[in-house]
Amino acid sequence: MELFEIKAEVPAMAADAVDTTLLELGIDGWSLLEDAIAKRAWILGIFASEAEAVARWRELSPMLGLAPLIEPVVRPMGDQDWKESYKAHFHAWQFGRLHWVPVWEREVFVLPAGDAVLWLDPGLAFGTGNHETTRLCVERLVGRAGEAGVSGRVIDAGCGSGILALSALLLGFRDVVGFDNDAEAVRISEENAVSNGLAGRATWLIGDLLSGFAGKQAEVVLANIQADVLQRFAGELLAAVAPGGVLVLSGILAQERDVVRAKFEAAAPGWGVDSRVMGEWSDVVLMRPST
Repeated sequence: MELFEIKAEVPAMAADAVDTTLLELGIDGWSLLEDAIAKRAWILGIFASEAEAVARWRELSPMLGLAPLIEPVVRPMGDQDWKESYKAHFHAWQFGRLHWVPVWEREVFVLPAGDAVLWLDPGLAFGTGNHETTRLCVERLVGRAGEAGVSGRVIDAGCGSGILALSALLLGFRDVVGFDNDAEAVRISEENAVSNGLAGRATWLIGDLLSGFAGKQAEVVLANIQADVLQRFAGELLAAVAPGGVLVLSGILAQERDVVRAKFEAAAPGWGVDSRVMGEWSDVVLMRPST
């Protein structure tokens, strides 16, 4: 599949504000590049077609509150351009005995004895696991497995590329469900399961935070979704947690943490609550009493 890059230079002095806006909007496909020495900055997007790149820029531009120094330039990316771009930013990482490794390192990566690896091939719109929001969830998942074992059920709400659900399988959880309202996300999750020898081990569904949770509860519920959506569906998220279970919320900017935490504390009196900050991001974790 040919991809298209759209790139627009913005004033270097506005780079921090632009970066914050992109984070708050949570729009897929965009990133900020900076050259600190030359004091220049660019907004970069990668999309499936030239028309989509232009259309997405027209949507984004008014939200930035500034004009680019020059009109954005669109260019086709060769397959090698795309692969090399991701290789520069995606490297193997580890937490506990789990490793998340790009597929192009399969021939050289040495897995320590007793550890497990999830091989990842980055997709256009879905994550590699490198982002802080995913890491926050993964670390909570690993911690839960160590504290309470892996006999419980796991639901990955808004599964994206399936990283959290597949990580749960590698930890030893057997009853795992991942759902997303984007059919392409579900397809990529299934492909990642196949490439890791985990085909048929998880249940993948197309659904939102209403239909995806219908008739389901789990001991571990993971939701790496932007903060406003988490708050809007607080009732559904809490209802999906089985007695004694845990709800892990991520996709929350650190500056939004107190508001999200207060919303869920009010909706779940008597539940334990914890949160951590990693970079510019935060999680909020709620623990339902067993009785």
